Amino acid sequence: MQKQSICILGSTGSIGISTLDVIARHPDLYQVFALTAHTQINKLATQCQQFQPQFAVVANEQLARDLRELLAQFSSKTQVLCGAEALCEVASATDCDVVMAAIVGAAGLPASLAAAQAGKRILLANKEALVMSGQLFIDAVAKSGATLLPIDSEHNAIFQCLPYGYQRDLNASGISKIILTASGGPFLHREISTLSQVTAAEAIAHPNWVMGRKISVDSATMMNKGLEVIEAHWLFGAAIDKIEVLIHPQSLIHSMVSYVDGSLLAQLGNPDMRTPIAYGLAYPERISSGVEPLDLSQFSQLNFFKPDFERFPCLRLAYEALRAGASAPTVLNAANEIAVDAFLADRLGFMQIETVVAEALSRVPMQSLSDLESILEIDRQARVFASSYVAKLRA
Repeated sequence: MQKQSICILGSTGSIGISTLDVIARHPDLYQVFALTAHTQINKLATQCQQFQPQFAVVANEQLARDLRELLAQFSSKTQVLCGAEALCEVASATDCDVVMAAIVGAAGLPASLAAAQAGKRILLANKEALVMSGQLFIDAVAKSGATLLPIDSEHNAIFQCLPYGYQRDLNASGISKIILTASGGPFLHREISTLSQVTAAEAIAHPNWVMGRKISVDSATMMNKGLEVIEAHWLFGAAIDKIEVLIHPQSLIHSMVSYVDGSLLAQLGNPDMRTPIAYGLAYPERISSGVEPLDLSQFSQLNFFKPDFERFPCLRLAYEALRAGASAPTVLNAANEIAVDAFLADRLGFMQIETVVAEALSRVPMQSLSDLESILEIDRQARVFASSYVAKLRA
């Protein structure tokens, strides 16, 4: 395998750290071209010292100056850049072969889209990119000849269960449906009447996965699974009635594909993101990820439940947004980001997250989205509305 040059968008987050762990295990196969972080410059400096990328990108010029001072202690040759435009530059650079798109939220869309337009191999861990831009992103991949590989454990599992060379046509491939599994988060069995009392500390304590604060809250509300339903629609060309969610608390089966002949293919493994990351890096080959093999003898049972929309209304909203189409998924994502931020800052109750998102979907005018500018504008409008509604609920 030819040595690949990797750009990691969001290298200081959990996905970025796991990606670097896999890369470090295979120095003969991969080298780091660029690392990016928003504000965690101390962690980024340590990563730069170890992996010696050509470029490091941070949020603003002050952080860039601080990072340069830190790197000067290591006599690093890494060039430090800053801002959203720099993210797009490193993601689309000629010397970059592979882009790990792991920036959380809407902030990751422009750089991920730039990588798609430049024809890169994109390891997509930023589900919001497809949720927000949908057809625009898929069209950019097709036009440039880019390779799009899903890194979310669920979509990666589905990808592994699809026929090799799958062409985004479920009917032609004999597929009856795709099944996204969900852990159910920390409140799967908690009394619904008590969910309004949930604290941020409780919501981010995921029972199976080690994740960032925002995605942990999304898992608790199951908005994360709703966003994955929308992502699956675009990744696999799946109609909404072909995408099912099934709660599987053990998180050992990461997702499944059901075929018309009665076959059900599942991908299993320990809950560790290094497995899908290694698969994406090496595809269509396989490399060691550092993850221990799953020992099924240690598990006496595997459980499955259909999701309860009363307990998880955010999942219902995501299905509704996908059915509505146009700008609805973009509004859903933007309002959810604002609501989750407010909840984590103790400015909003846990069950009010759904209230804010539902109001945004009903009140922000539906629009067609034809380019990045129109997507970012409706994203802005939804954030303005959601922020004002959060303030209203607190009044």
